[in-house]
Amino acid sequence: MAEDSRRYAGIAWTAAGFEVAVLDAAGRPVRALARFGPGQAAGLTQYLSGLAPGPGQPVMAVLDSTNGMLDGALVAAGLPVYRADPWQLPGRPLLGSVPARVLAEAGRQDPAALRRLTARGGILAGRGAEQRAGLVRSQAQATALAGAGRLARHGCREVAEVALTFDDGPNPPYTGQILAILDRYQVPATFFCVGLPASAHAADVARMAADGHGLGTHTWSHPFLPDLSETQLAEQLDRTDEVIARAAGQRPALFRPPYGSRSPDVLRWLGGRPAPVVLWDVDPSDWARPGAAVIAGRVLLRARPGTIILMHDGGGDRSQTVAALPLVIEGLLDRGFRFTRAADLLAAAAPPARLPAAPLPSWVCPGK
Repeated sequence: MAEDSRRYAGIAWTAAGFEVAVLDAAGRPVRALARFGPGQAAGLTQYLSGLAPGPGQPVMAVLDSTNGMLDGALVAAGLPVYRADPWQLPGRPLLGSVPARVLAEAGRQDPAALRRLTARGGILAGRGAEQRAGLVRSQAQATALAGAGRLARHGCREVAEVALTFDDGPNPPYTGQILAILDRYQVPATFFCVGLPASAHAADVARMAADGHGLGTHTWSHPFLPDLSETQLAEQLDRTDEVIARAAGQRPALFRPPYGSRSPDVLRWLGGRPAPVVLWDVDPSDWARPGAAVIAGRVLLRARPGTIILMHDGGGDRSQTVAALPLVIEGLLDRGFRFTRAADLLAAAAPPARLPAAPLPSWVCPGK
């Protein structure tokens, strides 16, 4: 009988980067625990691709729901990527995932119990209904935060201004390319940075600030927030704030939840923190790489006064976003829009005296 040659890789994250444990079908380590720095996601992907035991036998990679930094690149590389959920795993530390070997064992022992990830679904594949239910359940808290000026998805609808925002970076070379385009057009933007890559690419964060762009926190590891405890969430935000402040000389003024994820508890916790929560009202899904023309076309079709545009400089190959950006800028300028930072867009708006019933709350113009 032929020996089972399958291999299972667990990918953990820590404050210092990533750890990879690879097991064979019998649970024996194939290699010693491998460690990769926070800026070595590409090297991690290449490492796993090189561990295939034979043609057509890629290593099964297992992440958990608090690691939203690697799934896109791993899937794009052709690796089968799976997610282990919190109820399938032991407890996590304050900052970090469960150990890499635990994740590899979860894949080896019961792969059918894990969720395979797709380019479209990302780390939340199969949890869309849960995500949507969280939005519904937290509507009252979101409305209250919006009324207090603490949450927004767009600015004033009567002023021809829009805010470009970029999530998940910094991510060389794409962050630098985006910054160069913004400089060429003299257009401000806002970058919502993830702490782990920001700790590796401080020069990019410093350049964002030096060029006059806004800065926001986007957590340390891009997790699904309802899977965190209050102390774990606070640690993610505090660590990221510190990294950005060291690099940029200023603390980030805003916060954006990964995936827009929230729950009543999450919004209650965020309501006690200083940074307002910024969502968006135009998402061209550039992260799905539909093509530069499609990305630009979606933005130009949907943009309105006060729009907050969600785009991405991090999370994988963002060459299409880079190619789309001049089309977006020129198209919106031709339509008479001005660009501003998200904080400035929202500062020009005021919390409404009476909030409308809406799927997502927003701020409105003073007196409206």
